[in-house]
Order: sequence, then C-alpha cells, then structure tokens
Amino acid sequence: MSPGRSGRSARSSGASHAGTARNRMMGRWTHAAAKRSLDWILAALGLCVLSPLFAAIAVWIRLDSPGSAFFRGLRAGRYGKDFEMLKFRTMRSAPAKGNPITVRDDPRVTRAGRILRKLKMDELPQLINILRGEMSFVGPRPEDPKYVASYTPRQRQLLEYAPGLTSPGSILYRDEASLLEGEDWERVYCTEILPRKLEADLDYMARASVWSDLKVLAQTAGILTLDSKRLQK
Repeated sequence: MSPGRSGRSARSSGASHAGTARNRMMGRWTHAAAKRSLDWILAALGLCVLSPLFAAIAVWIRLDSPGSAFFRGLRAGRYGKDFEMLKFRTMRSAPAKGNPITVRDDPRVTRAGRILRKLKMDELPQLINILRGEMSFVGPRPEDPKYVASYTPRQRQLLEYAPGLTSPGSILYRDEASLLEGEDWERVYCTEILPRKLEADLDYMARASVWSDLKVLAQTAGILTLDSKRLQK
C-alpha cells in the first residue's frame, strides 16, 4: 500500500471512531434528557393525583403512633452527593437511633408501617425527590453513605446515575428484610444482598433506555398489585 493510501485509511479510521464516540455521547444525552422530562411529568402528575391519598396516609400514621408522618433519611445521591430521601414514617423511633436497615420482625415497625412497607407505599413521598431532580423513577436505589463508603470501584460506577424509586436490584430483593435476622444481619447485607443488588443494577444501567425503564416500572406495578391482592386475603 502506498504512503498516501495508508494515510487516508488512518484518517478515515480515526474519523469513524470519532463519529461513533459522538453518536454514543448524543445517545446518552438524548436518553438523559428524555428520562428527566418523563420523570418530571410523571412525578408532577402523581403528586397531583395522589395528594388525597398522601393526606389519608399521613393522618393514619399520626393516629397509629406519635411522631411526624414523614421520615427524612440521608442517602448518597448522584456523584456521591448526599441528599434527604423522603418516606412515610413506618417506625416508632427514628432509624438513625438504631440499625440503619430494617431486619426481620423489626420491633420498631408500627402496625401501619408494616402494611405501608409491604405495599411499598412508604416510598411515595420520593415523588418529591424525583420532582426536585434528586432521584429518578428507575435507577439504583439510594444507599446509606455508611455502606457507599465501602463500594468497590466497579460499584461506584452506579453513582454516575440518579438513584431511583425502583430498579431490577430492588425488585430482586423487594423483601430483603425477611432475609436479615440474627446478630450477623449486617454481614449478610454487606457481603451477600448488597453486592447482588448492585450487580443487577450495574448490568441494567449499562443498557438502560426509556423503554426499558417503562418495562421496569410496569414490572414493579404488577408485583405491587399482586402483593396488594395477597394482603387482602
């Protein structure tokens, strides 16, 4: 091959790689923009439609046990920046005074709290976090900074994404409290449950799209519907 042809080939190859990189960046930007728009619209709509339910749950919680209707927990958000994640209060005492994670038959959980947790309705106030841009509907679940500090370099890749209301990992371990019992509950969480959840979310986020997010939301809704029917029996 002549020097001229070799040079043209190299330039063509370089241009092709540059074009591929630009396409990937544009694809990511488009997905992020579409995802944020969808998050904002659905969160705003959800807060409007569910406001009567919010009020009813808040009254129920206050009647069931003394204290605020809401819980604010410090969580690691995107890029590791801490934020206050909102939940309906489901415990008699603030979790910060005890274990940061709920375990099986946790005595701190109230009567109302057990039902709210089973139906994941305690997570509804996170629509406010989504509206603020601190969370997304689908993304790795926000974790306590205490546990984020021990993430491996691969696991820390999840901090590049906004934490979510639901994710494949949280669906996989939607009843994780039942697996945590005894004195070694934290070891089980840190060495078995958390790594598997993070790996499931890493695999998903690497190929996530708006359509796949909608599928995860549909799957979550289906599971909660089945849990609701079981609870009514």
